[in-house]
Amino acid sequence: MSVRNVFVVGLDEHNRKRLEHLRGAENYQFHGVIEPTEVYDTEIFPIEDMLARAETQLKEFSEPIDAIVGYMDFPVSTMLPLLCERFGTRSTSLESLLKCEHKYWSRLVQREVIAEYIPRFTAFDPFDVQALQHIGEAGLYFPFFVKPIKSSGSRLGFRIESPEDFSYAVARLCEGIGTISEPFNYVLEHANLPDGVRSVDGGHCMAEEIIGGWQCTVEGYVFQGDVVPYGIVDSIRYPQVLSFFSYRYPSRLPSSIQTRMQELTRQVMAHIGYDNAAFNIEYFWDEVQDRIWLLEINTRIAQSHCDLFEKVDGVSHQQVTVDLALGQLPDMPYRQGAFKVAAKFFYRVFFVDATVSKVPSIEEIETLQRAFPGTFIAVQVDVGTRLSSLPEQDSYSFALAYVWMGADDDVALEENYARLAEQLHFEFDDIVG
Repeated sequence: MSVRNVFVVGLDEHNRKRLEHLRGAENYQFHGVIEPTEVYDTEIFPIEDMLARAETQLKEFSEPIDAIVGYMDFPVSTMLPLLCERFGTRSTSLESLLKCEHKYWSRLVQREVIAEYIPRFTAFDPFDVQALQHIGEAGLYFPFFVKPIKSSGSRLGFRIESPEDFSYAVARLCEGIGTISEPFNYVLEHANLPDGVRSVDGGHCMAEEIIGGWQCTVEGYVFQGDVVPYGIVDSIRYPQVLSFFSYRYPSRLPSSIQTRMQELTRQVMAHIGYDNAAFNIEYFWDEVQDRIWLLEINTRIAQSHCDLFEKVDGVSHQQVTVDLALGQLPDMPYRQGAFKVAAKFFYRVFFVDATVSKVPSIEEIETLQRAFPGTFIAVQVDVGTRLSSLPEQDSYSFALAYVWMGADDDVALEENYARLAEQLHFEFDDIVG
């Protein structure tokens, strides 16, 4: 078999190593397109310029281009259909992708088939001084949640309990929304949008009824029209706050709830017309009301889950992304990994702001990773880092480190992390509580 050339947007060395462990990787040559620093750890996305430079690089490649893939959220996810269309490689259509990523359009489409599983919602312009009144006229009252039409992680998401909360959130949204709205609007210009969606551009926001419960993510893909959910990961939050504590795989949800979520996933993704690409859907299960809520649809695998699938199933679910882009049915193993359970933990501080004065040394990190086999620790700050400068944070805390661990059961997993966390030492100056 001849070597197949797979271009990866924003490829870094950590993910190159993961990709080289995929099934069939001996027959693939992975190439980076667009430097990882342009899509990691930044909130500036000159998407038109990035697309132009990517196109130039790809046109200069003298061999066949067999696939163009990515494993990240905005701007990578929205760039892929444009690049793939220009070079004749496989991807879902731009319109089907935007029916997931444009949060207002996505809710409209979801309402057509699974209305009882989504919250009340409306779009609003954060620069409109009467925005709060319009939200009330749409039937939404305190408390509710607001976020940009094109959100990225938990950034610029706020729970609104009062007019004062709304004023604070709108000020933050007006200040920061342009970094996403301008590049997202460039993508929207290339799509065939309904009139009711085109008028709600990337500078708008969503207000939604508060939903909650046991949160999880259904990872799935569509291959030649067949929707396949293949794994469910639990998302566990710190008590009483919106910040994530860990992602855990496999899910501990009741099997009947997992089955129902898989059915809803098949129903909504088929209706959207999404095809030949990976996705994931975030859900809540309200245990008290025994009710399932669909939170949002993402048009990629969750990169945070790659190590979890590798630990439990035997290979990163980047396998799905690459196989689909090459026109192959994904060759994803099941429960062939070294661990029964795995998690990504978020080591956080709940300051308003601070400056980092001490971080664990490389030697300390390596010692901890050896003490807990299979563990990988990724420190997210350096000495001198001002926490408020960190990109892609939620509105309530700062993640100082990510810790991926595996174990034979959930009790051992949580105990091992607690022991490790006690030995991760950070110090701070200029703390704003």
